[in-house]
Amino acid sequence: MQKAEQFPELQYRDLDQQREAAELGMWIFLTTELLLFGGLFISYAVYRHTYPEVFAEASRHLDTVIGTVNTGILIISSLGMALAVYGAQTAKRKRLLFGLIAAIVFGTAFMVLKGIEYYHHYLNAEFPGLRFDYSVPDAKGKQVFFFLYFAMTGLHAIHLTIGIVLVCIILYLAYRRRFSPDYYTPVENAVLYWHFVDIIWIFLFPLLYLIDVHK
Repeated sequence: MQKAEQFPELQYRDLDQQREAAELGMWIFLTTELLLFGGLFISYAVYRHTYPEVFAEASRHLDTVIGTVNTGILIISSLGMALAVYGAQTAKRKRLLFGLIAAIVFGTAFMVLKGIEYYHHYLNAEFPGLRFDYSVPDAKGKQVFFFLYFAMTGLHAIHLTIGIVLVCIILYLAYRRRFSPDYYTPVENAVLYWHFVDIIWIFLFPLLYLIDVHK
């Protein structure tokens, strides 16, 4: 076991204690982020109950194809992150690098598709605050739906962008051979964060895109 004396910059007894502290810190952080998204989920539930038919109709204006493709993209990116942490744990450097690169590529692809979808909403005057058609029937309810849609997916996109930057940093450190089976805590925490972002989208997709799928 590598003792703290070998790492004077660390305020821990050993690397195992550092890893446990880092994981606890990440879980606490993710809990606060869950509370942030939870407020939006509650708001969505309240307004969906208030405007059930309007929300169902407005959801038909979302691009289900892009939403479905993006769901698959994030699932594949999570597999890449799982491969990366496995590579770090087993000293498989190529797997570590490949997994991180895959996550960056697929995460970026998600953002590109989401940007295209946002642009289409802008062209169709479905972007509250920037370009919205208030002359359509039930404009108030639709405005609420699209406001929540952009708030929830936009916040998710911000988190994913942060995740991509974080993974880029991890990739640089991995390229410099900073990780080993004895020390891969940053990789593990990055994977936890990435999985959290993916899980949030897995909840967002059916709530926003599949409201009216049964009709």
